[in-house]
Amino acid sequence: QVLRIMLTRKQVAGLVALTLMWGLNWPMMKLSLREITPLWFRALTMTGGTLWLWWYYTHKGERMVPTRTELKTVAVLALPNMLGWHLLSILGVQELSSGRAAILGFTMPVWAVLLGRVLFGQPLAPRVLWATLATLVALALLLSHELGTLTGRPWGVVWMELAALSWALGTLMMRRAHLTLSMAAVTVGMMALSSAALWVLALVLEPFPSLDFSAVQWASLAYGVFINYGFAQIIWFGMARNLPPATSAIS
Repeated sequence: QVLRIMLTRKQVAGLVALTLMWGLNWPMMKLSLREITPLWFRALTMTGGTLWLWWYYTHKGERMVPTRTELKTVAVLALPNMLGWHLLSILGVQELSSGRAAILGFTMPVWAVLLGRVLFGQPLAPRVLWATLATLVALALLLSHELGTLTGRPWGVVWMELAALSWALGTLMMRRAHLTLSMAAVTVGMMALSSAALWVLALVLEPFPSLDFSAVQWASLAYGVFINYGFAQIIWFGMARNLPPATSAIS
């Protein structure tokens, strides 16, 4: 009922597509980590996604190059929305099964509601409070039979909860940002800056990967480039920008 009131048909269609794209992405990530280290995986796939989205939107006539002032805004938004979430979550996926990591990562809406209240003084409307409580109950039920396994992987739990916290903060910041660029240009800009940071981290912290990947690995990398860092990012940041933070987060 809440979604029917607050989402248009286009947004509902986007939400369904996003659910399928990101739902499949978790096991795809776990599959990729069999043949490549996490930082190199993120650096390669995010860079590929950046390049193809840049090409796509440039050919559509979008202004993609930010001014100096716009670049500062994009950089600030990129830290929690892109670099923080994608770096920390891939470290969590390395430690946990893809299903457990996904469940922990999607504590994000709870953090978004709490941070919105504490940092920005957002009122907790009754339906937002009930939706948050419902999210907590659902997560508790999903994790109830996994607690024994999770307690043996403390760093995986830490990485995923820090990732969820970073994503929640980024969602709140995105809603309040004064943007003069299109959402597409902001998304590609955040991905470009985060990709550069990931390349530096990968070069410093991990050995250079062998590119002798299996066909399944190449397919997984392609999925990351064109789906996870392509269509899904545009859908998500459009929702995060145009909907109240609690609504987009819980959705």
